[in-house]
Parts: sequence; structure tokens; C-alpha cells
Amino acid sequence: MRHLLWLIALATVPSLLWMCTAKTAADGPKASSLPPLKVDKSAPLLLLDEPAKPASAASADGPVADNSACYCCHDNYQTEEMVTVHAREDIGCVECHGQSYDHRNDEDNVTPPDIMIPADQIAASCQKCHETHDAPARDVIARWQERCPAKQNPDELLCTDCHGAHRLALRTVRWDKKTRKLLGRPEE
Repeated sequence: MRHLLWLIALATVPSLLWMCTAKTAADGPKASSLPPLKVDKSAPLLLLDEPAKPASAASADGPVADNSACYCCHDNYQTEEMVTVHAREDIGCVECHGQSYDHRNDEDNVTPPDIMIPADQIAASCQKCHETHDAPARDVIARWQERCPAKQNPDELLCTDCHGAHRLALRTVRWDKKTRKLLGRPEE
């Protein structure tokens, strides 16, 4: 008799479990009090800048540097002149800024890129690949006056003053480019 009760109990448990799961599945998922998630793909990403149009580098013949990991947050650089010119030559962000895996994986945006280039080191960094400046003097002076009217001393000029606008219009985080230490966020 004792074994019979155990046998009935063992037979009943799977039946009860099956009935519970069948009822839950029939009821469907429980309604959430949260609104459905809507993703606005046209909205700017992390940087709060205007969203970029597709990169012109993508239409170039031959290899094009894959900067897609960077564009996840730095979407505004897809059409930036300096980036597209280099990308057409298969030179990506990682050539100047390193692989920056920790930076790319940091959703809180407090980890700096592996390599940051302070203003006083921009010329030396560019000269690693660009040994000469082949633009005619008149063009250099005209561009200087157009883009940097406040800079009267040629020693103050940076390569990026004329070549591209490789700066963020709105920064959400600031680092000391020499020490890589977080200086803070605008709200701090």
C-alpha cells in the first residue's frame, strides 16, 4: 500500500506540471506596464550631434577602412573629410587611435581611446605618414585665413585646422589627452 501511494504521487506530479505549463502558454505573455521600446534610428547617437549621411568613402573603388566599430558612437565622423580621405586609402581610426577595445566596449563612456593626440603633438603625429606638405603657399594662406582667422602666429596652426573638422561639436566627456585621465562630464 505504501508503495502504491508513492507511485500515485510520482505519476501525479508530472501531470500537474504539464497542466501548469500548458495554462501559462495558453494565457500568453503577461502584459507589461512599460511602453513598447521604440528605436529612432535617425536620432544621433552618443554625441548629440547631427546624424551623418552614409560615408562617401563607401563608394570608393578598392579597399576601404572598416570604421564601423567607431561609428557606433562617433556617427558624425562618417562624412568627415579627414576620415573619408583616409578610409579610401584603407587607413582607419585604429591607425591613429589604436584598437581601443576598452573604449569601444565602455557603454558608460568613461574609458578613453588607447591613443589620444594632444594639440601640441598633432603635427608630429601627421608627419609619421605625411612627411611633406605639398599645397601651394597661396592655398595654405587662403585656407588659414578662412578657417583660423584668430590664429595670427603660424606656430599655433594645427594640421586639423585645415584638414577636416576632426573635433566633436558637443563633448559628453573630457579626458586629458596627455595623461588619459577623465576630466569629467559637462554636468559635473
